[in-house]
Amino acid sequence: MSDRRPKLSTPRLVSDLATMDQALYETVTVTRTPTLDTALRRLSAAADHSKLSFAVATALALRGGRPRRAAALGVAAIGVASATANLLGKQLVRRPRPYRAEDSPFPGRHVPMPQSASFPSGHTASAVAFAAAVGPTLPVSAVPLGLLACAVGYSRIHTGVHYPGDVVAGALLGTGAAAVVLALAARVEP
Repeated sequence: MSDRRPKLSTPRLVSDLATMDQALYETVTVTRTPTLDTALRRLSAAADHSKLSFAVATALALRGGRPRRAAALGVAAIGVASATANLLGKQLVRRPRPYRAEDSPFPGRHVPMPQSASFPSGHTASAVAFAAAVGPTLPVSAVPLGLLACAVGYSRIHTGVHYPGDVVAGALLGTGAAAVVLALAARVEP
């Protein structure tokens, strides 16, 4: 009796994942969402250089106590995630940014195309790192910051500057960066 199941090969799996990534990106680019376009474009821009996370961190730090500690952990996680995504990930992978046609059906949703490589999404890595580092110290913030991080990640696809796979990789990287920061903080806690 022979086994008729297809054999899993790494090159074929990578090719299939790339095909799905492209298809998901294209689905987003041709879906009409005028109500979301402006909001997601603004959110994506507000997340540039982690401005949004730093604004939240500032508000938390001004409160003192646990919120200040949470802000410090979040900012440290942004630093680890950003450095890892931009200095390591983008340099090693060098994935080109998505192609945006000049005659795109919805050019009003686009943000300027960054010059850096596409993989991983640094915006997503930093937003997720901040949320994942702040949440355990300040549980009341976990859900709102987690939702904000998800929205930032999706905004990068919606505005045409990242593939979904870039965002997933950024989220994983951000989660790892937060875990490293939290583990190091736990070791030095009195």
